[in-house]
Amino acid sequence: MRIKARATRVALVPVLLFAAVGCGGTDTPAADKAPAAKDSPAAASGAPGAPAGSATPRPAPTGLERAALEQGDLAGYQISAQGKNPNAPDGQPQSDKKACQPLADIMGDKPDPAARQTVNRGIGSQKAVGLAVSASVSSYDEAGAKRVLSRLREAVAACSSGFTATVEQQTGTYKDVKAASYKTPGDESVSWTTTVAAQNVSAQVHLVVVREGDTVVRLMALNLAAADQKALVPREVVDKQLEKVKKVA
Repeated sequence: MRIKARATRVALVPVLLFAAVGCGGTDTPAADKAPAAKDSPAAASGAPGAPAGSATPRPAPTGLERAALEQGDLAGYQISAQGKNPNAPDGQPQSDKKACQPLADIMGDKPDPAARQTVNRGIGSQKAVGLAVSASVSSYDEAGAKRVLSRLREAVAACSSGFTATVEQQTGTYKDVKAASYKTPGDESVSWTTTVAAQNVSAQVHLVVVREGDTVVRLMALNLAAADQKALVPREVVDKQLEKVKKVA
């Protein structure tokens, strides 16, 4: 089975928000699906005072957008602003266990509903075929950011037996939630692995969540070429993302 077909099947697993389509390692070259270059020309017909064929002005990026990874930041990786699979459901998943809700939240559009803003990215490895990483950068006040990490640690400890989560009437089962050792250069971090299953599809997922001041970085990895095999968020991805966050801060 080709990787793109596998990616489509994995996309059916609810609340797995990976940019599987358009990342490196799919059948279609990732560059073909990457966002248009910032300086690409666009017609500005009808704009007063604008010469024909001039580029449409782009809004200035926010601080959080400047902190997010961009194409060219990491050699050997394709980075897309399409931070989730278009076939994945929208919103925040709801857990069947209150103690596990922080783990369900982390799989949603935001790592926590209290996030002021979230910028998402999809990352595909061109070195390890099939490795896909969903990355996000979210802003909070510092107390809120600390609370996200605290709640996640408590949930990982409380939910080893698993839980289910539902979003847009789709339900996924999270099994074998296990804390993972993963050192990062951020202020604090939490990492764990889990196996997600739904609609006869399962995937092993590795998650790393890091706080740097009032910013929370979330990274989730799986292997699209072999979803039943363990995946690991590459350290170079974590390091580069935190480097950008620190520069913007």
